[in-house]
Amino acid sequence: MPTAQNAASPHPTQDALTRAERLDRLPFTRQHGKLLVGSGLGWALDAMDVGLISFVMAALSRQWHLNDVQLSLIGSIGFIGMAIGASLGGLLADKLGRRQVFAATLLIYGLATGASALVASVTALMVLRFIVGLGLGAELPVASTLVSEFAPTRIRGRMVVALEAFWAVGWILAALIGYFVIPAGGANGWRWALGAGIIPTIYAVVVRFGLPESVRFLESKGRDAEAEASVRAFESSAGVEPVPTREPEASVVEAAESIWSPTYRHRTLALWIVWFCINLSYYGAFIWLPSLLIKSGYTMIQSFEYTLIITLAQIPGYAAAAWLIEVWGRRTTLAVFLAGSAVSAALFGAATNPTTIIAAGCALSFFNLGAWGALYAIGPELYPTRVRGTGTGAAAAFGRIASMIAPLIVPWLVGSGGHPLVFGVFAASFGLAAVSALLLPERAHRALEQT
Repeated sequence: MPTAQNAASPHPTQDALTRAERLDRLPFTRQHGKLLVGSGLGWALDAMDVGLISFVMAALSRQWHLNDVQLSLIGSIGFIGMAIGASLGGLLADKLGRRQVFAATLLIYGLATGASALVASVTALMVLRFIVGLGLGAELPVASTLVSEFAPTRIRGRMVVALEAFWAVGWILAALIGYFVIPAGGANGWRWALGAGIIPTIYAVVVRFGLPESVRFLESKGRDAEAEASVRAFESSAGVEPVPTREPEASVVEAAESIWSPTYRHRTLALWIVWFCINLSYYGAFIWLPSLLIKSGYTMIQSFEYTLIITLAQIPGYAAAAWLIEVWGRRTTLAVFLAGSAVSAALFGAATNPTTIIAAGCALSFFNLGAWGALYAIGPELYPTRVRGTGTGAAAAFGRIASMIAPLIVPWLVGSGGHPLVFGVFAASFGLAAVSALLLPERAHRALEQT
């Protein structure tokens, strides 16, 4: 019977390997599980915060008698912060480390969300939602980069999709809070809902001291002893003996080369288009969903109930994407799920009764969130270590421009052509994203670029 070491790696023990190669040869271990769950819980708390604002908007529209312009601003202001946060977060992650920035973002948006529960005006709520956005925007590309840099090549895509699946957990938590807490809390129900957002501040401590720092980042900063200790912890978890370490070859590419250099510009452009289109459609649809249902004549309880049911379909969407991404590859999986999102959005726009609304909404959740999982998997694979955080963060930041625009244009689209026009625009956006996804290089089962 082969030993654990021989089963995990085709390399003999005497072969010298880089630390990245030593990580790649490992099976999925308890350490990988700890990293995935630890990062995923932060991701779920992020999603919970984003999801809560859609239910809070529906409640405040009645309690504070807000118009569509005010609601649009509340929905959009956080995404302005997310655009800035995503860009800065990626840059800081390449300078200070993935774990450090991850913990800091949790602290920022947790405190701001908790403080949002105490506001007495729309202006104060918008200021705090902007700060929340700074933290949320910075966290997502940093967390996916951290998981990507530890995941073995053969299951890297699946691990990142599993990480993204925690988004569904968080959004379901938001829907449950919206359904049970906001109506039961009366005039202060939305305050109790936002108060739950203080939880990330506590979890930031767990992230800071409980998760490992990226080995590739540590090596890029000359912190080889820390990098070696981290790799050995993963090897020990797998029952694999360490092998002699070969230092990564020096980069033959100029350090000044960026994500817009000839090597990367085409993939960067295609990635940015996908990020923009998926943000426009996803946030335009889901941030306004409870409010649109209320405007269609459904009660607040009914609209929250339908939204909860639709949200549950996110989980099988992630599961399907997690399996297919290692079978079909990143590019095909992303394109197919985006195409499915386009069809589902068009069907949702034509839905006229609870049955068709829920059916089309569930299909939209299934395909859309599966696409998100594939997108987060493919992004970090497109760039080398020195600009990986920058590349993923910049794409996310550009996408957040669309998420700012989306809540603002929904009322205008509804007034111009009703739900068919709103979701027709989103369907077209998904279709453009699907075409752009096919222009991305396929990086499945290939090692991450080290230099």
